Amino acid sequence: MKELDLTQGSVPKVLLRFAMPFLIANVLQALYGGADLFVVGQYDDAASVAGVAIGSQVMQTITGIILGLTTGTTILIAMGTGAKDDRKVAATIGTSVYFFTVTGIILTLVMVLFHRPIAALMHTPEEAMADTLHYILICSAGIPFIMGYNVVCGILRGLGDSKSPLYFVGLACIINIGADFLLVGGFGMRAAGAAIATVLSQSISFLTALWFLHRRGFHFEFTRRDIRFHKDLSRRIVTLGAPIALQDALINVSFLIITVIVNQMGVIASASLGVVEKIIIFAMLPPTAMAAAVATMTAQNYGAGLIQRMSRCLYSGIGISLVFGVSVCVYSQFLPETLTGIFTNDPAVIEMAAGYLRGYSIDCVMVSFVFCINSYFSGQGNSWFPMIHSMIATFLFRIPLSYLCGQLDPTDLVLMGYAPPLSTLVSLLICFWYLKRNKRKLRERMLTQA
Repeated sequence: MKELDLTQGSVPKVLLRFAMPFLIANVLQALYGGADLFVVGQYDDAASVAGVAIGSQVMQTITGIILGLTTGTTILIAMGTGAKDDRKVAATIGTSVYFFTVTGIILTLVMVLFHRPIAALMHTPEEAMADTLHYILICSAGIPFIMGYNVVCGILRGLGDSKSPLYFVGLACIINIGADFLLVGGFGMRAAGAAIATVLSQSISFLTALWFLHRRGFHFEFTRRDIRFHKDLSRRIVTLGAPIALQDALINVSFLIITVIVNQMGVIASASLGVVEKIIIFAMLPPTAMAAAVATMTAQNYGAGLIQRMSRCLYSGIGISLVFGVSVCVYSQFLPETLTGIFTNDPAVIEMAAGYLRGYSIDCVMVSFVFCINSYFSGQGNSWFPMIHSMIATFLFRIPLSYLCGQLDPTDLVLMGYAPPLSTLVSLLICFWYLKRNKRKLRERMLTQA
């Protein structure tokens, strides 16, 4: 596997080179995730669209938890790679395999057993309940594949290889889209067909990634004896990954709560929310990819003791992210219907979703700062701060504002669209304060090392 040394070369060039495979992989992953909603929107009614949208939101929460936890592995491996400590890297990989195998089994059992109560908690509209249940149950059975894929890709990215995961997700994208059209369009299986297509694509992608890792190996010694429970490393993985997982989970819980609020406004509003959430997922891909690259690059440079290079990495990541964020925001102000019309043919859904998107798209500019700053701190082993300020913004501002806007205008989503950027602004102000405080500590560390 080709591994990139993130401690050498021009910071913007190296960061962009490492982030581009992230971005392309995220685009492909969003394509096969959005394919479910797109295909169902072309062949089925608003109830089926709402079922897939609600089910996808639940599974996105689970995926966010998994991704957050595996980020702990990526950061630890990147730190070990930067410090040239191969034994630590090998031990981290082995511990991760053991830990996430057990975690995946437990999470799958919980979701399969409780999929019906979860759908009920979502206040799913009655006409969309059957589709929602089918989607959540089938996708829950595929959790081990989601877990396995993210562990393998987390290992590769920690080592500096961001290209190989791109090929795995590309394969999943092709399989998912083809199976969606076959099962939903050809056999009329509605949400169940979309869920089967998703699980099928995830399983093949994971098995391919596992085969690749076994065939190519590592540049250091790694044997089956390394695959065991290591108490200290497991605690370190959880310490780094749990706050990120909890942060993602809480943010997605806030999305679920907002979905509950909107679901009580009817099936059109529910479908509109689902459509815009899919659009936002695509719009957030560049800052998300850049943030992931910032986290890994920061971790390698932190392990190597290159403090000033870490700061340049942060500023470069923000600058590149803003190019995409501002572009999406401006486009959404003038031509939102061209985006909302991609996922549905229902004129009422297109119109309501467009009004929601205008306000929500401002958040694409705000998160360009917040995502990169969060990753900058996570790359230093400080994942608690991103979680804390995200909780403050989410539960003290985003959810209350969404509820208030829904009460002020229960017939539309226009006002509710401004709740996300306003809550992210709160996060951004806290980030700027903490960033200034953190600079003093890093400067002191640099002087100590000198």
